[in-house]
Amino acid sequence: MAAIKKGLRRKCPCCGQGRAFAGYLKLSEECSVCNTALGEIRADDFPPYLTIFIVGHLVVPALLYVEATWHPETWVQMTLWPIVALMLSLTLLPLLKGGVVGLMWALGLKGDEQH
Repeated sequence: MAAIKKGLRRKCPCCGQGRAFAGYLKLSEECSVCNTALGEIRADDFPPYLTIFIVGHLVVPALLYVEATWHPETWVQMTLWPIVALMLSLTLLPLLKGGVVGLMWALGLKGDEQH
């Protein structure tokens, strides 16, 4: 659980101090503090899946509540909710990728295992 928490902060899952990311979603090849190899971990589709799942479960009920309570104009709904979903997605995706990388590191997975 500690490695996931460190990853959610976008820090190295091993030491919790070095940066795990070299960019928005690109992992550093290795931690600058403890030299743990991070670039070989491939989180692939799980972070976007989690992002879509969470954003959908937040935005859809909010949209329905706003529609049922205040009945805003259609153009307001069609402007507001895509922006909210986009902002949530862009905020959550790197955090969730960090958490998944932390989980994979803790389990000793690299993402290239054969079935």
